[in-house]
Amino acid sequence: MNASPMTSMQRTLTTLGQQEPDRVPLFLLTTMHGAKEMQLSIKDYFSRSEHVAQGQLRLHEKYHSDCLYPFFYAAIETEAWGGETIFLPDGPPLCGAPVIHSAQDIDQLMTPAIEEAAGLNKVLATITALKNEVGDSVPIIGVAISPFSLPVMQMGFHAYIELLHEDPQRFARLMELNEAFTVAWANAQLAAGATAICYFDPVSSPTNIPRELYLRTGQQVAKRTIAQIKGPTATHMASGRGMSILPDIADTGTAVVGVSAMEDLAELKRATGQRVSLLGNLNGIEMRRWTPERAEHEVKRAIAKAGRGGGFILADNHGEIPWQVPEEVLLAIADAAERWGRYPLTWVDEWTESSSP
Repeated sequence: MNASPMTSMQRTLTTLGQQEPDRVPLFLLTTMHGAKEMQLSIKDYFSRSEHVAQGQLRLHEKYHSDCLYPFFYAAIETEAWGGETIFLPDGPPLCGAPVIHSAQDIDQLMTPAIEEAAGLNKVLATITALKNEVGDSVPIIGVAISPFSLPVMQMGFHAYIELLHEDPQRFARLMELNEAFTVAWANAQLAAGATAICYFDPVSSPTNIPRELYLRTGQQVAKRTIAQIKGPTATHMASGRGMSILPDIADTGTAVVGVSAMEDLAELKRATGQRVSLLGNLNGIEMRRWTPERAEHEVKRAIAKAGRGGGFILADNHGEIPWQVPEEVLLAIADAAERWGRYPLTWVDEWTESSSP
């Protein structure tokens, strides 16, 4: 007699425990696609928590993802600091002008209160609505930009890198303010019903800064911040490389690392030593041009490289699937995960990556 299928929560917790569940969990991190389901513009879709909650539930039913993802857009965090958001018809909303115009502005900067930020409260209402619908059967993944990466949106990349290298006192003050904000924001999402927090930290990636600088800055920020978050975290480099700092990321106390399509999943899996689980690494940009056959091949490739022994969640490499990825490709990914992700993965021994479509 066959055992009952696992719930998405059971499947995810089993793989995070470095054990094999019934199949590889699939986190299909669709955000803007909910607007398509609701037949709304991206701006109108994100204007109401009810829209996003309903959109996420429809996407979950259609694609059978193993999580719900109430992430709106990154700029919603800078809105809390007084920033504006620029909405596009076919892409993620963007940050407006920097809220920190010069390094001297940091001297008078104050951490905003979560309860006073209208945008953040829409996210919290979305999380609560989803929690009321699914209970503990499906993981609900909240998002917080790391205090170390948030300044790219607060003041611009060039100005932030200058601050990082040339003004250590103001850098330290900005980290103090941002850490307080990120901890409060992450914990508010957990209190609203989120299961875990995706800690986006692309500046820490070796794609952007050397490991030595990360160890002095981003890693120390992550250690302090993650220690205060009252739930599990997944650290994501948002497409950036992470192989050379994977053990260092594990040292921050995070449970999962989102990995880049530019790196080999098998090598990453070996490098984890079961200290963290992997999330990834389907190429979201290339995904826009995939055929269903290519989607199936890429899913098989990822599962073959990292699926055995648990500790792997299939997802895209960035943490947000582009608007331009068509429905047929997302359905093909979901179907392939169901077909080829079933444990035991007996087909892997005979499969070769050269069997490309």
